Amino acid sequence: MTTKQELRLAIRKQRRALPARARAQAALAVARHISATRWLTPGKRIGIYASMPHELGTAPLIAMARARGCHVYLPRIVSLRGHRMQFVPIEGDGGAGGRVHALGMHEPVGTEFFPARFLDTLFVPSVALDRRGARLGHGAGFYDRALAFRRQRSHWRGPRLVGLAYSFQVLPEIPVTPNDVFMDVLATDEGIYEPLADEDRAFDLRHR
Repeated sequence: MTTKQELRLAIRKQRRALPARARAQAALAVARHISATRWLTPGKRIGIYASMPHELGTAPLIAMARARGCHVYLPRIVSLRGHRMQFVPIEGDGGAGGRVHALGMHEPVGTEFFPARFLDTLFVPSVALDRRGARLGHGAGFYDRALAFRRQRSHWRGPRLVGLAYSFQVLPEIPVTPNDVFMDVLATDEGIYEPLADEDRAFDLRHR
């Protein structure tokens, strides 16, 4: 099986090769798919990330969540050495007044910090996903640490974890380690998919 680092390099190369127009169309397609769910109802606490240039764009999704009256939160690193982050609410400017941290990603400023378990739905950035809901991140482990509590539960009690990715980033299988946190739902430009326990079956397309 290909190693995690080999997959990261291959998928990142494929993302960089995607034309700007295709990236914009994919971001809008994902927002349209998610608009048909019940995830973004007024008052819901939505965690999401400010996408980097070659990631699946989240700007349309953030705008839609805010327009529907959701409370939107972006991740903010609270310990770079400890690879820990929490979530900060977007202010009135939509997060444009934030800053770029040491890893090159945008994060909000603010004094209110919330853990991931506080959220109703969390949209998670992904380098790759597979049919089981396994996620390959960028390798720093921020999300796995923030969501470690999910591995200790016997029943699903939120937040809903939605892995965002271009459709070509969804692979048949990716390598996993004991610290990896699996996604509850996958959302791509081709649709919204709920991973099935039976790996030999196709994705089950449904809205929850």
